[in-house]
Amino acid sequence: MSRLRRWLQAFRPAPMRVDARERLRVVAGAIVGLLLTGVLTELLSRHVPGVPWLVAPLGASAVLVFGVPASPLAQPWAVVMGNTSSALVGIACAHLFGGTPELAAAIAVGGAIGLMFLLRCLHPPGGAAALLMVLTGVHDWHFALDPVLLNSVLMVLAGMAYNGVTGRRYPHPQMTVPAAGPATGATSGSGGTEPGTAVFSGVDLDTVLAHYNQVLDVPRDDLQAIVDEAGLLAARRRMTTLRCADVMSRDVKAVEWGTPLQEAWSLMRTHQIKALPVVDRARRVVGIVTLADFMRGASLDVHDDWATRLRHLIRPTPTTHSDKPEVVGQIMSRQVRVASADRPLADLVPLFAATGHHHIPIVGDEARLVGILTQSDLVAALARVDGL
Repeated sequence: MSRLRRWLQAFRPAPMRVDARERLRVVAGAIVGLLLTGVLTELLSRHVPGVPWLVAPLGASAVLVFGVPASPLAQPWAVVMGNTSSALVGIACAHLFGGTPELAAAIAVGGAIGLMFLLRCLHPPGGAAALLMVLTGVHDWHFALDPVLLNSVLMVLAGMAYNGVTGRRYPHPQMTVPAAGPATGATSGSGGTEPGTAVFSGVDLDTVLAHYNQVLDVPRDDLQAIVDEAGLLAARRRMTTLRCADVMSRDVKAVEWGTPLQEAWSLMRTHQIKALPVVDRARRVVGIVTLADFMRGASLDVHDDWATRLRHLIRPTPTTHSDKPEVVGQIMSRQVRVASADRPLADLVPLFAATGHHHIPIVGDEARLVGILTQSDLVAALARVDGL
């Protein structure tokens, strides 16, 4: 039953994801385009009695030109050459197979499709144009020029004017955009980009299209933009689902208020870290000590003999009284920003970007230290989200 249900669902029409304004634009465009084409054809044609001044396949052309102006099937070359070459094929079949209209019709449509592939002007109404020549018994070669060619040219001109006025690109560039390296941004509908959102190169897209090996009714640049935009939205969604606990460093080194400076400095040097959370006996964060705190404690803003000053700071004083800091609690920063383990990672991006924070202790139950999040952890997480 599930297979039957899936098969039946294939017949269900897809939703039209355009608003009422766009639908009205398409309807008005078809009316204006066909009206102008008909009026101008009457003025410019030969006025031969009995010869139609507007061919039926042009109605289908209007759907493409005004409804999907970005489609490769709707471009000026496709409309003009698709209709005209197909009409010529239909007239030829009417001459060659006129005695058997069924055979003539089949060969006309098949031949028209083959010729349109050859001329790179695939246009669905072209098949109708070829069929029309056979069914109406057209033998006059001039008919392919007037009215078919004339109709098609006028329809394209009307489409260029109307689509331009209503904010649609027509003609829409169809050439493959060369891209040897990875894409660096997702192209939006307005032509903008957002860096770091595409995860594949243009060459990858071309390779996939070659393997797909089917005619797509979407131009390549629009397809790239759609895929990139979808990737951007997916990355943003994944970013909102990531929590600090997902990316934080769990093997966090910490010290207490009374930890000697020499021990803290050795810990930082050994593990090549730039900050140590300061915790109490219950592992609650009471401060943080960083390289900047050591520099400030040793007065390293005075450039003379800084190595001696630093050694003097971290060396324990042998006497019971000292006029310099001896333990971490005397130089640590007491104002420390922490974040909970289940906090969304996206909340911390502005914190790192705008406030100068480089290390944020992460706390869990009862505000106890469970990890630390650094700028490097955040960048690595963003890279994984973007697939870099």
